[in-house]
Amino acid sequence: MIMDRDTIMDEAAGRNRVVAGSLAPTPSVPVPVPVPVTVPVWRAGAALTPSRPHLFTSSLPHRAGGGIQYDGTRRLCMKITVLGAGRCVTGSKYLLQWKHHAALVDCGLFQGPAENRRRNWKPLPYPEHRLGAVVLTHAHIDHSGYLPRLVRQGFRGPIHCTPPTAALLRVLLPDAAHLQEEEARYANKKGYSKHRPALPLFRLADAKAALRALEPVPFGEWVDLNPGVKFRYHRQGHILGAAAVEVVTKVSGGQHRSVYFSGDVGRYGVPILREPESYPGSDVLFVETTYGDRLHDRRDPYSVLADAVNAGIRRGGVILIPAFAVDRTQEILYILHELMESGEVPEIPIFLDSPMGIETTALYSRFVEEHDAEMREYFSEGKNPIFPPNLTVTRSTAESKKLNHVDGPAIIISASGMATGGRILHHLKLRLPDPRNTVLFVGYQAQGTKGRRLVEGEPEIKIHGGWIPVRAHVDSLGAFSAHADQEELLVWLKRRKREPSTVCLIHGELPAQETFADLLKKELGWETLIPEIGDEIDLSR
Repeated sequence: MIMDRDTIMDEAAGRNRVVAGSLAPTPSVPVPVPVPVTVPVWRAGAALTPSRPHLFTSSLPHRAGGGIQYDGTRRLCMKITVLGAGRCVTGSKYLLQWKHHAALVDCGLFQGPAENRRRNWKPLPYPEHRLGAVVLTHAHIDHSGYLPRLVRQGFRGPIHCTPPTAALLRVLLPDAAHLQEEEARYANKKGYSKHRPALPLFRLADAKAALRALEPVPFGEWVDLNPGVKFRYHRQGHILGAAAVEVVTKVSGGQHRSVYFSGDVGRYGVPILREPESYPGSDVLFVETTYGDRLHDRRDPYSVLADAVNAGIRRGGVILIPAFAVDRTQEILYILHELMESGEVPEIPIFLDSPMGIETTALYSRFVEEHDAEMREYFSEGKNPIFPPNLTVTRSTAESKKLNHVDGPAIIISASGMATGGRILHHLKLRLPDPRNTVLFVGYQAQGTKGRRLVEGEPEIKIHGGWIPVRAHVDSLGAFSAHADQEELLVWLKRRKREPSTVCLIHGELPAQETFADLLKKELGWETLIPEIGDEIDLSR
């Protein structure tokens, strides 16, 4: 999203306050600032939805100057403000404030519709230069992509992450900056932006500055954020390096309170990475709900992929697999290797035509301590199932262009996974008109993307300004996902050792969250909150 800085308006938005562990709404003392804002006050156990209009009038600054607010009777030990992924699935950011300190858990970009992406240009409600640290759950751009912008705006603290996440960020953040700069250059060249000039949200120099601030932290190791506050990472299996964050803070009387951020919960029984570590229990839980209202395709992904590839081979053409560079590419390579090794699929040439996918696959190979038992067994035998002998990688543009002359049967894996950009567009432009060819989508296709239009059966699509007839066979394989579904989320939660007193549902669309809230009430007896962006959760002494 490209905007002129002069057009960015600072909105004085109201915030909802939730006092964790209490039972009924209680107003807090107004803070003396000029502009009054109506602020709902909620306590744990109340459904945090617009249908519960318990309101009071207070006045809160849009950009808090530091410290935390008072509720009139007792000082709060920590306040958490939802700055992203509230009733949506992108822009993950959670502002943690103590009396003299503040930190972010996650620092993601908003993605998707324009109204979401415009949020990336709004200032945070806390001065960036006063933030003490950022704690990342994983490297996906909707959890990390705002880091260059944060640094550009004055943040100078450490960025904590797991070692594999740091390695992935060195690939992903420069790429994100390159895309920002290219979009701005193209908008200025073509004149289609209403802003003069169109500006990138951040530049490559900002991404490099963010990378210099990375401080890798091993899983399970406690790290002090500030006096009386510490955190540690728990494996989540979602992608390489993905983690949940457990934060523990001191309260009055020498007691401690814990807050657990799930990050993105991975799946059970998928190849390559170790499974998610179960939720151990905490006082406050923030849990993702991306698939809180649905189950993944229960068909065996090996059989699904084998059937689709064998059908493509019988057609005699080339099989194109648009795939996300991180995790999906590696999973597909692993399964194809096993299918070919077992004889379920003939051994045919595989080409990986994605510079980022190639770099990421090398990182998945490098971090052997993150591998599951089967992957470790392969490595002990001197085999690498995600770099099999029949795999050719094409790093350069010249090498990629040579694939235009490849005849089937062969498999080309390329990004992006939704066919929104990247080298896959060149392959689709060439191969879609030929009915002998096959296109296999192995991930979710968002509304409005070329991938979605192809899956829905449109007879032609526009690529690089021209209309391309779709005569190739197009299929969508729904058995692949890196996110836990409703049932897997419940399994992850049921293994807890103690009960949370406050549960906040985040990183999901509202219908999915409401469905999952009902399920948690039925299965676990939990009351839940569904915070919006700007809502606050107060942990009292």
